[in-house]
Amino acid sequence: MLIRYGYDITVTCTQPTPMVCLLEIRNDRDADIRSPEQVVTNPTVPTTTYSDLFGNTCRRFVAPSGDFSIWGDGTVEDSGLVDPIDWSAGEIAIAELPDECLVYLLGSRYCETDRLSQIAWDMFGELDPGWNRVQAICNFVNQHITFGYHNARSTRTAFEAYQERIGVCRDYAHLAIALIRCMNIPARYINGYLGDIGVPILDPMDFSAWIEVYIGGRWMTFDPRNNIPRIGRIVVARGRDAADVPLIHSFGPHVLKSFRVWTYDVTDMPSPASFPDERPIAPQ
Repeated sequence: MLIRYGYDITVTCTQPTPMVCLLEIRNDRDADIRSPEQVVTNPTVPTTTYSDLFGNTCRRFVAPSGDFSIWGDGTVEDSGLVDPIDWSAGEIAIAELPDECLVYLLGSRYCETDRLSQIAWDMFGELDPGWNRVQAICNFVNQHITFGYHNARSTRTAFEAYQERIGVCRDYAHLAIALIRCMNIPARYINGYLGDIGVPILDPMDFSAWIEVYIGGRWMTFDPRNNIPRIGRIVVARGRDAADVPLIHSFGPHVLKSFRVWTYDVTDMPSPASFPDERPIAPQ
């Protein structure tokens, strides 16, 4: 399967503003790239990229005053298979975890394991360990939080999401991560593309948040927001929580003027028009 993905974001700044964006898919998908992601800014400004502590690609630049747009578009090959499920996957004892997993056991900015530890053990401590327990936590979060874009709040933590029972995909991810970490299972936050491939189109396309859990000796995908296996996930960034993977980190005030994301199956479609004239819109 070929998946075309991209974004078109415009912000307004009152003065030249340094920014760091995490918008490009991770380089561990390099072998799958069929049309390399190209990035255009308007007005044109010099940009540079670097890898952060989590291996994410970060693009750095100074946005000028006034309206500023950043646009990217690419095509990646995907297996076309749904997220794998392995009910036999077991939990790994802390003493046997790889070193790089340990940071994903700790509390973080949006995932307060200290405030949720007793709650987690009271609810999930008696369940069979392994995939069953992780899925039970995702089931709980999926039912506990009511989704709504009008409920979005950038400062909401996992504990607040647990109390308020409202939120968006990042809140589902944060609460699930915190509860899973409380059970001594590594869990990390994912930001990426998740198109409506194989499912009904219900909302305008957006970037999505889900989680990866280290279980059965490998990182596995779970999605407490949708809570069903999906096709065509494209990881943009991984981190401890949303604080590590902002789409736009602005070192100064800005206003979001427009925001558009596309992700759709182009396996049987003609090749995209030559870059950069086309601004693609997913077929309705």
